[in-house]
Amino acid sequence: MTEAKKRPKGNPNWKPGQSGNPAGRKPGTGEVAQIRAAIAERVPELLAKLIEQALEGDTGAARLLLERAIAPLKSIEPTQAITLPDGTLTDQGRAVLRSVADGELAPGQGAALLGAIGTLARVAEIDELNARITKLEEKQHGNT
Repeated sequence: MTEAKKRPKGNPNWKPGQSGNPAGRKPGTGEVAQIRAAIAERVPELLAKLIEQALEGDTGAARLLLERAIAPLKSIEPTQAITLPDGTLTDQGRAVLRSVADGELAPGQGAALLGAIGTLARVAEIDELNARITKLEEKQHGNT
């Protein structure tokens, strides 16, 4: 069997960023660009017509105008203070779950608190590992 020759990717005569057709179509001369230019010339008229239709009761026109002019409202959960026990992180996680189950805390807030407790657990684990490594190194250096 003969090995297939590997061809280099792309054309070796062109450099990255170099056009394969430098005399090609100029930017902004395609169909989409022409349509956009035609619409752009008539934007004031189109807006006036949309406003007129909206004022006459066309809810589609009113919705289009409002969606483009006013940012959509986002729901927010009011803050809720809770007291976490001084025990372990597991105890604190259980307290958060109990608060959500009892309706004292919104589920989104409970999830955020559990995520924060999980992050705190990882940080505490790293601190504990660092302390253990330091202790082992001190012990090792003390024996030499």
